[in-house]
Amino acid sequence: MQRESGGALQESATTEQPREPDGPADRDPAAVAADALGDRIVGRETHRNCEAFVVRADAVADALARLRAAGFDHCACVTAQEYDDRFETVYHLRSYDDPTFETALVVPTRHDGPVSESGASVFDTADWHEREAYDLFGIEYDDHPDLRRILLPETWQGHPLREDYDREQPQVVTLREHVNPLQDDERAGDTMFLNIGPHHPSTHGVLHLGVTLDGETVADVEPDIGYIHRCEEQMCEQGTYRHQIMPYPDRWDWLSSGLLNEWAYARTAEDLADIEVPDYAQVIRTMGAELSRLANHFIAIGTYALDIFGEFTAIFMYAMQDRETVLNRLEDLTGQRMMFNYLRLGGVAWDIPEPREEFFDDVLAFLGELPAKLEEYHDLMTSNEIFQLRCVDTGHLDPETAKSYGCTGPVARGSGIDYDLRRDDPYGYYPELDWDVVTEPDGDNYARVLVRLRELEESAKIIEQCIDLLRDWPEAEREIQANVPRTIKPEPDTEVYQAVEAAKGELGIYIRSDGTDTPARFKIRSPCFSNLQALPEMSEGEFVPDLVATLGSLDTIMGEVDR
Repeated sequence: MQRESGGALQESATTEQPREPDGPADRDPAAVAADALGDRIVGRETHRNCEAFVVRADAVADALARLRAAGFDHCACVTAQEYDDRFETVYHLRSYDDPTFETALVVPTRHDGPVSESGASVFDTADWHEREAYDLFGIEYDDHPDLRRILLPETWQGHPLREDYDREQPQVVTLREHVNPLQDDERAGDTMFLNIGPHHPSTHGVLHLGVTLDGETVADVEPDIGYIHRCEEQMCEQGTYRHQIMPYPDRWDWLSSGLLNEWAYARTAEDLADIEVPDYAQVIRTMGAELSRLANHFIAIGTYALDIFGEFTAIFMYAMQDRETVLNRLEDLTGQRMMFNYLRLGGVAWDIPEPREEFFDDVLAFLGELPAKLEEYHDLMTSNEIFQLRCVDTGHLDPETAKSYGCTGPVARGSGIDYDLRRDDPYGYYPELDWDVVTEPDGDNYARVLVRLRELEESAKIIEQCIDLLRDWPEAEREIQANVPRTIKPEPDTEVYQAVEAAKGELGIYIRSDGTDTPARFKIRSPCFSNLQALPEMSEGEFVPDLVATLGSLDTIMGEVDR
């Protein structure tokens, strides 16, 4: 996909000059990828936003390594899918320097007993994605470091997304399948296996951590997910593009991030169907999305105070109160409290509520109080000695490790990675507005909190500018929706991956059409999924309280991880 016109890239919050993408920005990604892959290419496909290259199933690691060396250093997503005659694994690759510099690696494998080489040796984030493909489709990956189920129990029979899956088969397994996983453990000394979770809210959702302790030090952490797997992708595959899919995104990350989630689907489907959104609707979307980001960051900060201080402090109560105020304004706008269902393909459901000026004044009144509120948050949190002892120099994540795991959002920006799709792959009305991307260089738990607090300021700046635009917009030109066909049927085998900068990072969606009004494949790229996968790297060598602090700093929603 080419960058959209309509505004210069904004200045980074950590640099004095506007960010200049280096390396890939001036090169044609298709030409670069073709040159890097060379004789590995056995075919080419044209996806909606990029050129895709087909390679043999036994050449995956080498092909990915070549592409990574050529500048495609962000494995954003891995999608598995089934055709009548084959299975496919699609690796969606981008650049952290410029996410519009992208390509895809398509790996077909036989339909009977599908086997492909693993890409986990090149991109750590491929580990979990390939486990998901194995779990749901039954594709096996040679040389995978730990190929086993990830969303479903180990005792599950069959692979439920295969066309030949028998939904009536019993899930009764032999006693052998329930053997004690530690009965042959020969570790000596003070080594101990500790279960943390699955329970809510202590682990920020139904998440089980299998923690190996060496004395009081964390030797290993294994996140065990899948406790709230709700088949969201499959429900979207059964819904129509035009009307039935939009209510689902609100339920992925339900923690006030609904409009951001809805925008991820809207942007992908609009790209797929060539729908142009009116500027007025783009401004409303941008304002609503940043209100959602405010609500998300408030509760992220408040619950993190619980993690660190271990009790219901004033910080949690203040954060919940501020979140409620933002939700009041979102309810005024959308008519709903959390599951907004406000965006429509081509625009939004309706205009600013009447009386308009009262709505604008209510939003601006809250934003006017925000600087004093943020100063108080800093007094109670970032300036607090206990908070600093718990967060500074704990949960460290260096930039290269973060990139290898595909980390995005505040987790990546807290490690100094200057990556934000609102600026780097412009959409909505962001390119026309004055705001900064916030980064912190230290990569610890403290840095991630600072990023979220500073992003509250940037979201407020964006919302204020949107309100100024909406107030002055000529009444005759307030177009809230494009003229969208009642039934959307993209051309068969049209493929697209598109993403937005959600509150927790890059929320992406891959869609493959089959000529009908429902998707043939709908894949959700959750930022929490990749961010959580990096937890073992961040926790090894620290203490259990540090592990709790590190998990909380990721701001994970398990409904989005498990989908």
